[in-house]
Amino acid sequence: SAADPPPKRYAPLSNRKMLFLCSGSAASLLHATSSPPRGRAVGMSATKATGLSFLSPDAVERAKAGNPIEKVKLAKDGTTAFTSVYEYAAAIRAGSLTWEEVEKADLDTRLKWVGLLHRGKRTPGRFMMRLRTPNGIISSELMRFYADSVEPYGPDLGVVDITTRQNFQLRGIPLEDAGDVTDGLHARNQTAFQSALDNVRNLVGSPLAGIDDQEMVDTRHLCTVLSDLISLDPATGTRGNPKWGNLPRKFNIAVSGSRDDFAHTHINDIGLEPCAHSDTGEMGFNVVIGGYMSIKRVAHSVEGDMWVPAQVQPVVDVSEAILRIFRDEGARGDRQKARLMWLIEEKGVEAFRDQVAAEAEAYGRGTVVQRAQPKPTGDFTRRELLGVHAQPQPGLSRVGVHVPAGRLSVAECRAIADLADAYSAGEIRATVEQNIILPNVADAEVPKLLAEPALNGGRLSVDPGNIVGHTVSCTGSQFCGLAMVETKANAEAVAKLLDERLVTPRPLRIHWTGCPNSCGQVQAADIGIMGGPAKKFDPESGKNKAVPGCNIFLGGTIGENAHLSLEPAVKGVPLEHDILVPKLEELIIEHFGGTPRPAPSAGAGGLLAKVKALFRRD
Repeated sequence: SAADPPPKRYAPLSNRKMLFLCSGSAASLLHATSSPPRGRAVGMSATKATGLSFLSPDAVERAKAGNPIEKVKLAKDGTTAFTSVYEYAAAIRAGSLTWEEVEKADLDTRLKWVGLLHRGKRTPGRFMMRLRTPNGIISSELMRFYADSVEPYGPDLGVVDITTRQNFQLRGIPLEDAGDVTDGLHARNQTAFQSALDNVRNLVGSPLAGIDDQEMVDTRHLCTVLSDLISLDPATGTRGNPKWGNLPRKFNIAVSGSRDDFAHTHINDIGLEPCAHSDTGEMGFNVVIGGYMSIKRVAHSVEGDMWVPAQVQPVVDVSEAILRIFRDEGARGDRQKARLMWLIEEKGVEAFRDQVAAEAEAYGRGTVVQRAQPKPTGDFTRRELLGVHAQPQPGLSRVGVHVPAGRLSVAECRAIADLADAYSAGEIRATVEQNIILPNVADAEVPKLLAEPALNGGRLSVDPGNIVGHTVSCTGSQFCGLAMVETKANAEAVAKLLDERLVTPRPLRIHWTGCPNSCGQVQAADIGIMGGPAKKFDPESGKNKAVPGCNIFLGGTIGENAHLSLEPAVKGVPLEHDILVPKLEELIIEHFGGTPRPAPSAGAGGLLAKVKALFRRD
């Protein structure tokens, strides 16, 4: 049963490949009120093409003269990891290979095609496995499987993170176990294939899909179709689609379902924004393009001047056309200029739009790409996802649960799974704010749910406070070698201190990121805290000495008319809480209407120690 924990290791399939038996192209689509389909899986024998084989001759030539990653992909296709992950795992278990002996290009690059990111700088020999979770919806069975998968590695390493793309990441996994975890995911109709490096990342949709009285489009169906377009090989029926297995760089797609834009379309390469046709009233999407965040540049998406009906075929066709153009014409030299926005700017928005429309229509599937339609007008306030909210279905409510910094222990994963089984028919939804929603809770059961021990006295809560509940964090230096500072423990501790000291008139979004890559999306936050250099006076030496620090961004907005804050308002603030917290208090009072409340009795240092213990940090 779903409540019984699966075994730690899974019996191998005949050749470690998975066939998802389907009926037409909609085999794995979500139904209006279902959790993700599990599908039926059997072993099969299949020979896959390579990602390189789909590139245009011109793209191949540019790759030959391209950056080191392009040369790695040319030497051996990234899609070889679809099988090599099992070969390496078997060899390590047999004692004929150690992880240190794995080819470096496989260890640090190609294994990303099966979602494995080696954390060599912080935890050598251990991997983070990034999943694909279209629309952020999973089952209680999957949540328990995540817990079972990471539990053997202990509380220091074996944790689960919710990401800013409605996704899940499993930490601490050694290569010898990766094949078994992959098989376990596939048996539950989830995959980690093509979730990292030069692939299309997780499909983000509305966390309120199907349970929203202001919904314009139910995004579940579309996110699943687009995810399968990327990661399900139509030639073999197996996970891993080589057609999209050799992009110039990462690629993000978001499908918004309402005016709230819970999917954050403005920071995605393709953003589908719901909009009714002005003449016919048919619901469709305006397409925005080119949004992204990176170490060298942060770009808000631009209007693509395209509208398509909110139906599977037009959405697939326009997405496929943009992907094909990017795959074959995107830059393969400087990786900082290999994102879609650079290609759009090179061609010009109008020329790019015309090329996309012509290609989508040339597929001959009936799609017609029209000009963008007028956006909805009238006052609209973006709604809250945490807490208890009535659904349009009579007698049912959604309950948003806060997960501090998106980090879950094994016990917390199981507690959430138990709550989902008891109150939401086993369904769990992730949000881009790194929290979860339990949908379809019977109104009569809400008081009982709110009284559950798992939501009282521990880290999980339904009413966490205006600052604590809206704090987002990247992985930070605990696991990420790029991060300049520890983020998750600091984010949780600082948020608690600020909520203790200040009252704010509305939820205040504070995002933390450990480096300029901005995985924590600080430019979109009310207050963004980015790890960076800082100096502090050292009384012993009489000099300013380098200390962990941050730059602070102000005024990013989300939802309709979203705005990115591109330059820090304050630079070089030491991360020590007795310095950082007063500076944040000052900014919150000055810019966000905060007012002081009595100071907390616990000091910053003591609270940080408690929070670090939760993150198993010394």
